[in-house]
Amino acid sequence: MRINPAIQAAIDLTAGAAGGTACVVTGQPFDTAKVKMQTFPDMYKGIVDCFVKTYKQVGFRGFYKGTTPALVANIAENSVLFMCYGFCQQIVRKIVGVDRKTKLSDLQNAAAGSFASAFATLVLCPTELVKCRLQAMHEMQLSGKIIQGHNTVWSVVKGVIQKDGPLGFYRGLSSTLLREVPGYFFFFGGYELSRTFFASGRSKDELGPVPLLLSGGFGGSCLWIAVYPVDCVKSRIQVLSMAGKQAGFMGTFVTVVRTEGVLALYSGLKPTMIRAFLANGALFVAYEYSRKLMMKQIDSY
Repeated sequence: MRINPAIQAAIDLTAGAAGGTACVVTGQPFDTAKVKMQTFPDMYKGIVDCFVKTYKQVGFRGFYKGTTPALVANIAENSVLFMCYGFCQQIVRKIVGVDRKTKLSDLQNAAAGSFASAFATLVLCPTELVKCRLQAMHEMQLSGKIIQGHNTVWSVVKGVIQKDGPLGFYRGLSSTLLREVPGYFFFFGGYELSRTFFASGRSKDELGPVPLLLSGGFGGSCLWIAVYPVDCVKSRIQVLSMAGKQAGFMGTFVTVVRTEGVLALYSGLKPTMIRAFLANGALFVAYEYSRKLMMKQIDSY
């Protein structure tokens, strides 16, 4: 049975939202540690030190600072990403000249995911800016870069609008695009290659939750290994711009390398890799199973 493209898009969008929610619930504490260590590498000796200091200074809730914008960001990003992924797969089919029902190769799926990520960036950048600022607010105050911090989503949003206007939410857009487009090529490529490995000649649709979890984790790990320095620069631009004018991507990149060394671009990599495996494994399990459930409901009518 051929499904209406609008219904298919709605299914992909809803399944992406379910995946985004699962991603945040499982990975938020590690994401908070990542942003803190990227922005203020001198304050923390490692992931354990970051967790201990955060707990002592702010309490358990400190690990979930920025959860609301993170949820909005991940639900919005993954909804748009997976909806556009379906459309981009059709575009790739037209480019390579195959029928719309033909299964794409792992490389072709990776290309479709990369195209789709460009659209997702437009909804991700504003919400991720708010999330990163909330996560690193305590460190901004400790370092003396700001006198009084904003502790709520609304206060951060209001501060951005008052200082920079609506376009202020798109600080770090170029570095977000530089992270997303190549990153999601490796993300979907790693995921599909891993699924192919586990399927061993069977249909990928028959895979259970454990292979999906491992495949999603592998895809997420591929993404972050490939683009981590770009993400580090993005986090600095979005957080440090609170204190005044901040250089763009190349200016921030050169300053970090010159003053702190290349290794500073990899601050926070350990919590990122732990989060990447757990959160993206959960994302794809939630996405695939919710999508299957909705497709079955549609087929039954």
